[in-house]
Amino acid sequence: MLIKEEFRDARLYQRFEHIIIIILTAMIAVIVVVAVWNLSLKILFGLILSGNLDPSDYAIFQAVFGMIFTVIIALEFKKSLLVIAERRENVVQIRSVVMIALLAICRKVIILDIKETDALQIFALAAAILAPGIVYRLTRDSDQRLVNTS
Repeated sequence: MLIKEEFRDARLYQRFEHIIIIILTAMIAVIVVVAVWNLSLKILFGLILSGNLDPSDYAIFQAVFGMIFTVIIALEFKKSLLVIAERRENVVQIRSVVMIALLAICRKVIILDIKETDALQIFALAAAILAPGIVYRLTRDSDQRLVNTS
């Protein structure tokens, strides 16, 4: 985060951007807390206490892990906002965005009903995972080269 001296010296747009990032980060933190609370209640009361928690039931597995991945995506998004606020290198920002995309696609794969999905859609999802995976790998390698040359 910008310290007070840097904030005073920052241009108007940088101040505006920093304030917006702080507001968005706070909003996402509230959303994550509420999502974890709701997830806990659904698992505890909706599944465990009612006796419906059957790990072999794929629909329950999809629902629970879909909700968990949603929270993880929100946390990664909050983390990427904090990276922007701290003004780190652009490579880190790109990796964060690609990581969010990968998590979102993986969530889609987890909640996907295989019985009702045609092969072309599964192939498209595989390509959608492969493309950001390659980008993530390339940016990671690029970041490691920057660290090694420093």
